[in-house]
Amino acid sequence: MRISILKKTKNELKIEIEGEGHTFCNLLQHALLEDKSVEIAGYDIPHPLVGKPILQLRTRGGRSPERALVKALDRISQLSNEFVQEFEKATRPR
Repeated sequence: MRISILKKTKNELKIEIEGEGHTFCNLLQHALLEDKSVEIAGYDIPHPLVGKPILQLRTRGGRSPERALVKALDRISQLSNEFVQEFEKATRPR
């Protein structure tokens, strides 16, 4: 994965995420939109063969988009850990 910042302002962030596709970007978009300080979050993959999604994010209320992105990624990590624990518990021999 390689990340390039395309645009950065006080409340907007536009990044290119090389090496990822719809699966990761859709999950990230969903996590971002759960945050009430996020006004807009979306992504586009301009060309399906190139595979460089562009994620755009805008926040409100003085919250930085970088902080909102980190919070969303932390939430994804937490959910992944919870899933692993529950899966391991469900697959243990009884």
